[in-house]
Amino acid sequence: MDLEIRHLRIVHAVAEAGSVTKAATRLGLAQPSLTAQLKRIERSLGGPLFERDRNGARPTPLGEMVLARARVLLPAVRDLQEDAVRFANTSVKLPGYRLGATNGPILGGLVERLTADQPGVPVTTRTSWSAGELTALAVAGRLDFVLLGTCGDSPPPPAEAMNWTTVGTDPVFVLLSEDHPLAGEKELELSSLAEEHWTVAPGDGCFADCFAAACARAGFVPESIYETDVATCLHLVGVGKAVALCQATFRLTAGLVMMPLAGAPLRWRHLLGWHADSIGARAAAPVVAAHARAAYADAVRRSARYADWLATNPEYGAVP
Repeated sequence: MDLEIRHLRIVHAVAEAGSVTKAATRLGLAQPSLTAQLKRIERSLGGPLFERDRNGARPTPLGEMVLARARVLLPAVRDLQEDAVRFANTSVKLPGYRLGATNGPILGGLVERLTADQPGVPVTTRTSWSAGELTALAVAGRLDFVLLGTCGDSPPPPAEAMNWTTVGTDPVFVLLSEDHPLAGEKELELSSLAEEHWTVAPGDGCFADCFAAACARAGFVPESIYETDVATCLHLVGVGKAVALCQATFRLTAGLVMMPLAGAPLRWRHLLGWHADSIGARAAAPVVAAHARAAYADAVRRSARYADWLATNPEYGAVP
């Protein structure tokens, strides 16, 4: 029998689990089947790899030697598979656009502009609350571009060989019910919301820490925070049970008002990223970035409150 990678995975699993029975469970195999496979592997390698008794399985000296080699080979094979997938998905010319995005104002407009500019070229999308997940998919060659946001000057998720460009920078505004006592103000001090309940959508960045720090500077600790999906956040705000932070490009729905916070204590950067090893993405990045910035500018124009605010705060908005 020729030794295969799957055989090394079996040997490694038995060593990690400490018993054939536990290894079989982890591998999703029947214990007799795994025992039979292990015996065939041992015969092909010239001797027993484990001493097995009622206390489990312990590597023999031969087993230790095989395991030492397996611990080198298995990660190398995994890296080879990941690199092959990335290479296969990063041709010189992209056959289409695979876009990933967290919740934000740009994705819809970007799809609209790409499909109008290049009719017949397929565009697919994937959304996630996790910027880290989307970045990992780009690194693996499964997405061409990702749109995500970061708080203030915070960096995007750490990842090998990702290129990032800033599409725009927004202040963070607050959403209130139109019946809220403060809904008629021109802008709000964050401290004026000290007694409010808050609702937020999930995310894996540092925004929660940045928000807590901004509240501390304003002299309070936020009341209870409801973490839930966007639709539920809007419902809670609309019925007056909570207030919510939002990007200034947020498209208002009936019953809500969006208010600037004095001094813009929080801000949000919209980023476009792609993997540096993707020849096709590198070539297409200037076009995609231009369309993303145009889509962002459209979102800014749709928000009359934000457009008025920008007139006296020109350091925010789209990046040229």
